[in-house]
This record gives sequence, structure tokens and C-alpha cells, in this order.
Amino acid sequence: MHPAFSVLIFTVTSGAGYGLLAWLGAGQLLGYTQAQTTDQEIVLGVIAMVLVSIGLLSSTMHLANPKNAWRSFSRFRTSWLSREAVFAIVLYPVAALYAAAIFWQWSCINWLAGLSIVLALITLFSTSMIYASLKTIRQWNTPMVPALFMAYALSSGGLLFLAVSGLFGAFNTTLLSTVLGLVLITFALKMVYFFWQGKPQGATIQTATGFSQASVRLLDAGHSAPTFLNREFGYQIAADKLLRLRIVMTIVAFVMPLVIFYFVLQGSAVELLSVAWLMMMAGLLIERWLFFAEARHVVRLYHGDQRT
Repeated sequence: MHPAFSVLIFTVTSGAGYGLLAWLGAGQLLGYTQAQTTDQEIVLGVIAMVLVSIGLLSSTMHLANPKNAWRSFSRFRTSWLSREAVFAIVLYPVAALYAAAIFWQWSCINWLAGLSIVLALITLFSTSMIYASLKTIRQWNTPMVPALFMAYALSSGGLLFLAVSGLFGAFNTTLLSTVLGLVLITFALKMVYFFWQGKPQGATIQTATGFSQASVRLLDAGHSAPTFLNREFGYQIAADKLLRLRIVMTIVAFVMPLVIFYFVLQGSAVELLSVAWLMMMAGLLIERWLFFAEARHVVRLYHGDQRT
């Protein structure tokens, strides 16, 4: 698949925003935000919603006609894209009420915190299912995609929560260990996904054409100029480049942040967590580019590919 930069920004930044909001709400319910002032909690919430808004706005740039973005709300019963759009919009007033509850200390603050968590996670899940529901792309049609989307968001959101809290002087060592464990789990899930992705399986050119007893190869493409299918679904990248990008992504998104976690636990300045978050976000942008570039739509079988 052709990686669209607007979609990369959308999934990575909005994911971090939803993850940060979920950590903020969990802090209210579990009590680890008590070391922060009211203003500091509101700042965390504003950062979360700004990231979400940047992501949602960038997603409209992927549309051929952004004025038609409103149509994404019209198929809630059948479309994960529509569900994502509806839940994303519903979250805004709930998040605003949650901010008001923090500021004025309303008695319903725990309910609003819990509702914010639920809506953030449902929106994340809906985004992931836009891809995981596509049976035509083997690399996406797996439960690992929703699991990874949720893990990326909670890891990046948790790290941002720690980084901002550290700048506020409200650093929590126990929470650092929790986020560290989550990053390790996310790292392990991604390695399992890479292993699964490389196993030969799925449709082949023989099963696609029905000629299961003979070797099949393309003799004529049937067109003399590039088409939409070639540009979007036939995106090609050298295997050695993909391997190098996988290594860079692993180092930048996981290894280096984990090294910084270690030094912070050993007593280094908590300001280093801001660097760790920026590195993770850069690594996740590479990961999301790979997510699209390595996806192989079954239509490629009718353009000469031997398997998906």
C-alpha cells in the first residue's frame, strides 16, 4: 500500500493523544495524579486533545475532497471509519466536561474520568479496525493490529504523561515502571507481528485465478499507463530497505527509550523522558510507514505477484 503522510500523522499523533487522556483518567481513578495541581492536570488534558485534533485534521487531507468529510458519520452501523468519526466527536464534549470537573472538583469527576477512558479506547479500537477488518490485506486482517494500535497509543501516551509530569515536578517512579513494562510488551508484540508477517500464508496467484495445478505468470498487464490500483496497491519497496527501516524503527521507537528509562530509574534527570517520547514518536512514524508499505492487497495477484 502507498503510505500517505497525512494518515501516518493521524494515527500516530491521535493515538498518543488518546493514550495520554486514558492515562490522565486512570490517574484520577487510581490516585496517581494527586501529586499534580489542578492546572497541571488540565494542561495534560489540553495536550491530549490538541494531539487528537492534529491527528483528526490531518486525516481529512487524505480525502480527495475534504469537504465530504461529514459523510464519514453516515454509516455507523456498517463502517468502522464512521464509528471512529462518531466516537471521536463525542469525546470532545466529554473531555471538556472532565476538564471542568477537574477545575471545579465536581462530585461526578470519577464518572467523567471513566467515560473519557472508555471513549478514548473505543475510538482507538475503531481506528485499528478500519484496517484489521480488511480481508483483502493479509498483513492487516489479524487481531494483532488492534492489539498493537492500543499498545502504541498507551505506550506513547504513558511516556508523554511521565515526561510532562516530570517537568511539573510530579514524577512517579511506580508509574515509570508500569509504562516501562508496557513498552516492553509492545516491543514483544511487534516482534511477534514481524515473525507472523514473514510466514508464507494467504492467497497465491494460483488460488486467485483458480489454476491450482499449474504455474501461473503474468504475460500482459492489460494497460499501458499507471492506474490507481498500481499507485495505491502496487507500491513497491526494496526488501533490503524495508529491513533497514525495521531495524531503525526498533532502535528509535523501543531500544533508545528503554535505555533512557533505565538511566532515569538510576537517578538521571527526568527531563530525559521528553527526549524518549520524541524518539518514540519518530520511531512510530517509521513503524506506521512500514505498516502501509509492507501491506499487500490481493489485487496485486492479478498484476503479477505470486503471493500476498
